[in-house]
Amino acid sequence: MNKRGLLRKRRLLSLLAGLTMTSLLPIAAPGVMAERSALESKMFVLQEPASELIRNRKLHNGTVLQSFAIDNVNQRIYVVQLMAGGQKLAGEAAAVSGANRDKNGDLALTQLDMDGNELGYMYLKGFGHGVQIGVEPDGETAYLWTETDSVTEGTSGWGTQIARFAFENGKVLTATSPELTKYRLIEGADRTTVNVDPATNLLTMRYRLNGSFRYGVYNLSDVKAGNYTPVADVPQPQVGTFQGFASYGGYLYLLEGTSYGTVPVNNTYITAVDLSTGEVMDKQLISAGESLTFREPEGMAIRIPDLKHPQKAQLTFGFASDFTPTRLANLYAIDRLLPAEAIHGQEQGHAKKPDKAE
Repeated sequence: MNKRGLLRKRRLLSLLAGLTMTSLLPIAAPGVMAERSALESKMFVLQEPASELIRNRKLHNGTVLQSFAIDNVNQRIYVVQLMAGGQKLAGEAAAVSGANRDKNGDLALTQLDMDGNELGYMYLKGFGHGVQIGVEPDGETAYLWTETDSVTEGTSGWGTQIARFAFENGKVLTATSPELTKYRLIEGADRTTVNVDPATNLLTMRYRLNGSFRYGVYNLSDVKAGNYTPVADVPQPQVGTFQGFASYGGYLYLLEGTSYGTVPVNNTYITAVDLSTGEVMDKQLISAGESLTFREPEGMAIRIPDLKHPQKAQLTFGFASDFTPTRLANLYAIDRLLPAEAIHGQEQGHAKKPDKAE
């Protein structure tokens, strides 16, 4: 074979090899986009027993915790809740009822140490429902990521974009406060809530667009620089009463369920979703905290006990307990991580999915 023919054969073999490799890659579900290199990680083993981090801890207000975030650098927990009724803040003509606080999207933010002791608080007026928050430590300063620009729908206020602000003990912020930096990642979206993966510095925003919930995943540094190109965007699978989310590497975790006060049996589930394909990888009934009174699942976050080993992370989730007007906070954690294929190789009982949607 002459030199030209040899080169032609090499090019053909290279092309065939490329086509073969392409055929081996997973095919994303409709409506899914992802940048695989940014989304590689192990997956939490959801049927693993959870450990208790804090139990029955008081927050600044006595309402149900809505969600939380963990500052792994400064060892702080930030918990957000609807503001309790009967409070009168500076500039308000009179005390405001709890129903109006909910309608207006007014939130209380409590700073805790890792044992669950209160260290400080803030009030956030006109922000939203507090379904999920994130935190970004910068030295000793913690920047909170939350929804903002609340719009009333039904009896509650819900955020329409996301914001970043520094925690400042005792501060009262409104949706128009200059301390906020706002980000509208997707035009026309509402019900915007946010979480930050501390292991990868990926920001995940849950949003509703054209009546459907989705999750967009972004590099945190890109968002702050004004680049809103996602590395992944997947639809939300069918879930029951939605209560929070967190992402870790290539997987998204969704919390759902209602309290013992509204159902007689445990219906708390965690669902794992592959951010590269949108595929539901696992769904498990969660038995942690079954001795709690009331026990309503609320919020998720990633905890990294040792920052030198971000691959040894914990998937944490919360429960509200006790009774009005002194609801209490409880956090639990799952810390076993395995490759997804190893989990699929185990014998697991995939629980039946509830039919109720948000």
